[in-house]
Amino acid sequence: MANVEKLSIALTPEMAGLVRGAVESGEYATSSEVVLEALREWKQRRTLQQRDIEELRRLWAEGLARGHCRFQDMDAIKAEARRRWGEPQRPA
Repeated sequence: MANVEKLSIALTPEMAGLVRGAVESGEYATSSEVVLEALREWKQRRTLQQRDIEELRRLWAEGLARGHCRFQDMDAIKAEARRRWGEPQRPA
């Protein structure tokens, strides 16, 4: 790691114990390795979430373009859900 910036972080006692435990068990050599792996996984999860959001937006736009959708935006969907929630439940 040629280009490294040191940061100071605060952890709850529980989280600090988990980090120490991972190092003491030999799973990781240092606390930094534990934090680095956690950050890599966090970054990957955020990337995947962003892809999912973009895919949902694409599918939403595609559905609207087809003209088969009663609802033009999320506000309309929420209004319909609120309207239905207020109606008595019908047996299935």
